Amino acid sequence: MSSKKSSPEPGAAEAPEEYVVEKIIDFRMKNGVKEYLLKWIGYDDKDNTWEPEGNLDCPSLIKAFEADRVAKEAEKSKKRKSTGTPTSELKSGKKPFKPDEKKLHGFDRGLEPEKIIGATNSSGPLMFLMKWVGTDEADLVPAKQANVKCPQVVIKFYEERLSWNSPSVETEEHEP
Repeated sequence: MSSKKSSPEPGAAEAPEEYVVEKIIDFRMKNGVKEYLLKWIGYDDKDNTWEPEGNLDCPSLIKAFEADRVAKEAEKSKKRKSTGTPTSELKSGKKPFKPDEKKLHGFDRGLEPEKIIGATNSSGPLMFLMKWVGTDEADLVPAKQANVKCPQVVIKFYEERLSWNSPSVETEEHEP
């Protein structure tokens, strides 16, 4: 589970109060940082908060949420694609779908990458959620693979999330 600690009131000798995550409800990217909307155990929905991924200590909840989110996206795209009936597919000469067939993912599909929607390392190595040209489907692909196969897309993803800090310019006094 995850905990969020708050500082005790000034002068208080008590340890900080601990909040435990009940579930992850949603996610968003804010200024290049992935944040999760959290439901806290013992608190109402009105007390849900957005927390940066770096502040969380609940890798199993994050992993489960991400896996569920990817599965839901795949389900949505499957429903959008499914328009014909098996009978019409047989008449048209298309091969009917068999559940035991493995679906290709990522670059194995032979599609051109359009852009990177997000990134995660919740399952270990850095993965990019890649949107493909000509489809609404997205796949998680290893960052190492994307760096080689579509470096310009990777560069664009990072450039969009850069925030530059300009150094403070101090006026120098010159002695003659």
